[in-house]
Amino acid sequence: MAEIQLTFPDGAKKAFEQATSLLDVAKSISTSLAKKAIAGKLNGELVDLQQPILEDGAIEIITKDDEATDLMAIWNTAAFVLAATLDRAYPEMQFGEVHATEDGFFYDTENEAGQVAVTDLPDIKKAMSKLIQAGGAIERVSLDKAAAKALFAGQTYKLALLDEIEADQVLVYKLGDFADFGLAPMLAKVSDVKVFELLSVAGAYWQGKSSNKMLQRIYGTAYNKQADLDADLQRRQEAKERDHRVIGNQLDLFFVDPKVGAGLPYWLPNGATIRRSIERYIIDKEVANGYEHVYTPILANLDLYKQSGHWDHYREDMFPPMDMGDGEMLELRPMNCPSHIQVYKHHPRSYRELPIRLAELGMMHRYEKSGALSGLQRVREMTLNDGHTFVRPDQIQDEFKSILKLMIEVYSDFNINDYTFRLSYRDPANTEKYYADDEMWNKAQTMLKGAMDDLGLDYVEAEGEAAFYGPKLDVQTKTAMGNEETLSTIQLDFMLPERFELQYVGEDGEMHRPVMIHRGLVSTMERFTAYLTEIYKGAFPTWLAPTQAVIIPVKNELHYDYAKNVKDAMIKHGLRVRIDDRNEKMGYKIREAQTSKIPYTLVVGDQEVADATVSVRKYGEENAAEEASDMFVDAIVAEVRNYSRDGKDHKTINL
Repeated sequence: MAEIQLTFPDGAKKAFEQATSLLDVAKSISTSLAKKAIAGKLNGELVDLQQPILEDGAIEIITKDDEATDLMAIWNTAAFVLAATLDRAYPEMQFGEVHATEDGFFYDTENEAGQVAVTDLPDIKKAMSKLIQAGGAIERVSLDKAAAKALFAGQTYKLALLDEIEADQVLVYKLGDFADFGLAPMLAKVSDVKVFELLSVAGAYWQGKSSNKMLQRIYGTAYNKQADLDADLQRRQEAKERDHRVIGNQLDLFFVDPKVGAGLPYWLPNGATIRRSIERYIIDKEVANGYEHVYTPILANLDLYKQSGHWDHYREDMFPPMDMGDGEMLELRPMNCPSHIQVYKHHPRSYRELPIRLAELGMMHRYEKSGALSGLQRVREMTLNDGHTFVRPDQIQDEFKSILKLMIEVYSDFNINDYTFRLSYRDPANTEKYYADDEMWNKAQTMLKGAMDDLGLDYVEAEGEAAFYGPKLDVQTKTAMGNEETLSTIQLDFMLPERFELQYVGEDGEMHRPVMIHRGLVSTMERFTAYLTEIYKGAFPTWLAPTQAVIIPVKNELHYDYAKNVKDAMIKHGLRVRIDDRNEKMGYKIREAQTSKIPYTLVVGDQEVADATVSVRKYGEENAAEEASDMFVDAIVAEVRNYSRDGKDHKTINL
């Protein structure tokens, strides 16, 4: 049999027979290594120990003792054990999609006799533990499509998934009489799943399409060590406490009504107040930095998006066009940039006018699959804090620097300090997603990288994350669940000015092509509010809080008039304050103010009326302090004006 050459992490090389497995390689090194091995890597790709190696390559054996164990094989195997257990407990159960994600695993199931409930999870976990303790080996077999379909006969969803596989052979894993596929890589035996937890159940449309049947999705996670599982469960509990959907319900910020439509949130008065405060702040900040705000339609002729390239490159994320019956096709806009281009083109432009900075809180609509929708973070209707600058080529560096400086000032005002920079490039092999112009892409990416290098800023580079029309700087942060998401962007664009034939009269009297810079300071109002809700844990700083103070009279008949005078004095300064004059006990009212996370609770009784003071209790603090009412009003006004800064150091970057 032919030989292959394998390279180990230390650089050593050794010859093996072709089709040898990683487990065989581990055994050739030592019996103890083979016992500890749970998976491996072949040329950097995670594979299971039974993977036959057909060509020369670099290998790495992963053991259960490794601190940085890749969890994908563990999660795949735990999902496999879950399915095997369910198959025994519910013989009529249908199995759908299964995935190991960046945060654990899930399995979609259907059982006409009754879906799995969250109360069933402890019993299912016990049955899984028994199966794991039995220690059966997992067999890895390759079947042709016909044999695989025969094996999964009667499994409607599995047969549908098999039809989607283009390869002639299907990799199947077996444990006794149970079989599954779509789970590579896997551990060699079920007993290698050391600790695990079933987390929750939820409904999930088959393949994420709302037109399909609703299945039951079971979530879980698994680790090598109990300490790692405990840490993960603690993190999940913290994330649950920060979940903007939970807090949004508790504080009455927003809701989504399925009668109206998924992904279409209603902003309740409290949430609307937060959003309005953000919008006013952003508009004032942008105007002070030379931006001109505009309003443009949320509908446009489909031809506009064909010219911009959105129809070719972004069609799957756009809603279907509306036929107006006279040949005109209107489209709900997925982006604001073509609209701002029309504003630029409305007048002849001179080099003296540039840079021209246009901004808008622009409403957009994007088609998101029902399974991807989540509170305010993933919606179908959104309002983007959008801006477009039209510059001469010689102004790119300074304008990029100016935008980045403004962006960081905004972060400081919102006390956002945990973020990183990512340069997002195109994937040159993906000709469907990206506009085909190598010269344009190379020029734009070089200029973007050069600007960041000149500023001396740290960044990572990511191929395949660019917009279809140009590279971008993404500011990355993390949600409460620890998922990375893009908070802000700056994008260089040479393509759209070319496609729309944008021009300005240069100093030489000739026509020249401007460069377009797209930027969003704080993403959409929906996503940014969700993000703030989670990082603040619902305890919004005073300047953003829906209600900034609540005044509680000890006795309405004796102290209400004084409470109203204090309230009126605060309202004159634009503060958001109310009086709690309900016929409830004082302790109840104070606790409710704390539960509602109102920044300040003011109690007024005989002493406060006599001394013109207020008893001030700050959110999160146990004790109250007496302050002169006028001094308190001055202090809270200053706090709001200063964006509720707490005196801590804010992340700054010298540009």
